[in-house]
Amino acid sequence: MITAQFGDTNFAAFSGISFTHHILLLNRCSGWDERWYYIQQAFNSQWTVEMLDWQIRAKAYQKRDQTLPNNFANTLPDTIRDTALQAFKDEYLLDFINAETDDERVVEKGIVQNVKDFILKAGKGFAFIGNQHRLLVDDQEFFVDLLFYNRQLRCLVAIELKKGSFKPAYAGQLNFYLNVLNDQERMPDENSAVGIVLCKEKSDKVVEYAFQAMQNPMGVATYQLSPDLPDHLKNVLPDPETLKKLLG
Repeated sequence: MITAQFGDTNFAAFSGISFTHHILLLNRCSGWDERWYYIQQAFNSQWTVEMLDWQIRAKAYQKRDQTLPNNFANTLPDTIRDTALQAFKDEYLLDFINAETDDERVVEKGIVQNVKDFILKAGKGFAFIGNQHRLLVDDQEFFVDLLFYNRQLRCLVAIELKKGSFKPAYAGQLNFYLNVLNDQERMPDENSAVGIVLCKEKSDKVVEYAFQAMQNPMGVATYQLSPDLPDHLKNVLPDPETLKKLLG
């Protein structure tokens, strides 16, 4: 009877997640549409209960139709454009562990580890290549903050961490990194590298103008701290320069 009501595919999703998943959804979601969205996502992406909880706190359902400002329409093939839009979020929740310690160094290291862990878990098909990835151009060194490979997009993904608001100069810096990655590290069967600037705030109009002359696919996303993080720990978040040193 249940199979007839839901259909084979829907019943597979409903029954394909654990009882603990369902209890979490009943306690945390306000209606059936929201619960069904998370059921499908949890089943298709094989989310653990921890990941499901993280997605709910990140308000994935409420933000499901939001896309980050980007130039994908002019820089990516039609075959992967929609996949790219689904792979990246407009806003990322930096969900940190509430470490019970007064040692700021311990807290900072815990935050850095969780930033890396969050980015690893935030999208489907990502493989972490490294942080402070070294690029060499005419004996000059340059470093990409975080470098990934996305199996679905079949391309390298460079992420630059920036404090404060997005600035047009960030687009030029990221475009340079992507040019080098495409020339020096892209494999013959791979698509062009994609770049993401992750910053605290952004103006979509500023991003639009900054990307107009760029030939590489890029987007700008923002981050926010977890609302569950105690106020006395929020100011411990290292700025991007400190983050780079800690990751290195």
